[in-house]
Amino acid sequence: MTIQIYGIRHCDTMKKAFAWLDNHGLEYRFHDYKKAGVPMAELRHWLEHWDWEILINRKGTTWRRLPEHEREIVVDAESALKLMETHPSLIRRPILTNGDQGLLGFDVAAWAQAFLIRREAG
Repeated sequence: MTIQIYGIRHCDTMKKAFAWLDNHGLEYRFHDYKKAGVPMAELRHWLEHWDWEILINRKGTTWRRLPEHEREIVVDAESALKLMETHPSLIRRPILTNGDQGLLGFDVAAWAQAFLIRREAG
């Protein structure tokens, strides 16, 4: 399986994630969801792994710049999906998938466990 990483190219966290993957010799495909968006089917798939409240980055500038009435309508998974589809920069990053496995956010320990240990054993 090829690792798929989703995010925004110029995000500092993404730069750390790319460097980590490169330093460990892991091949990956990158999907820039700021430029290419995220299909609704993919967003729904992510909701099978993570709660919508975790997927939305409420600490980021995109959230803070949203008009208050848009922030207030996010009360459940459906309203969150619509907002993430319209404003993909709201999605927490990176999202890393490898087959059925998924990781949200850049966590060195979790990534090492998920990919390096598995890689060494295989």
